This record gives sequence, structure tokens and C-alpha cells, in this order.
Amino acid sequence: MRQVIDRESVGQWLARYETAWRAPGTDGLAALFTSDAVYSQSPYAQPIAGLDAIRRMWEEEREGPDEVFTATADIIAVDGPTAVVRVEVHYGDPPVQEYRDLWVIRFADDARCTSFEEWPYWPGHSYTADGDPA
Repeated sequence: MRQVIDRESVGQWLARYETAWRAPGTDGLAALFTSDAVYSQSPYAQPIAGLDAIRRMWEEEREGPDEVFTATADIIAVDGPTAVVRVEVHYGDPPVQEYRDLWVIRFADDARCTSFEEWPYWPGHSYTADGDPA
């Protein structure tokens, strides 16, 4: 059954994503991503392919479920099965690291993600398109 992807369903997916990031383990990822999903951590990075690979990356990238952070998300656009979201994350209390990111998310008929692409920016880290410092 095809679910309509709209701002409400994208907002619900984002809430489940944050909940999964804050939870121990990676069991929640199967409800977020299809088994063949691809996840690109930047537009020029080699995509991580498949749910098992996404699970491994997830555990490697986060400090753990007790990681202190605040995140805000603003849904910029939803067009059919594709959404664009602007995200701002502050790590630590008080914050010691922050970044802004654009997420391009493509959804399957069941409203799980099939493609996740990040366009991250960290203050003070300007990079050229080939990934080298400017």
C-alpha cells in the first residue's frame, strides 16, 4: 500500500530517526530504511549500501545512545516521494561541536527511506567539491 509522503509523514519519520539515534543498538533502523537503502554522508562520498552497512556506520558514527545533543529540523520541501530537510545539530552541553546539514530523503511506497543524502557543513571547515580543504 502506497503511503502519501507529505510534511506530516516526513516530520514523523524525522522524529523516529532521532529516537533511533538516541536508542541503544540499531534495531529501530529497519523501520526507517529499506533493506536496500543507500546512505550518502556527503554528496561526493561513496554511498553506504544496504541496511546492514547503514547499521555498522550508525554505530561507528555516534558516541552511543547517551550522546548529548540537540537537533532541530525544518522541512524545506516535499515533492512526491522526495523531501529536503535543513537540520542543525549541537553536540554537548554546553555545545562543543555543531553543524548544519541538508538532507535529501527519498521514500519507498511504505514510507521507509530508500535514499538518504547529506550535505553537511561544519563551521570553520570550508571544503571544495573534491573534499580537499579550500
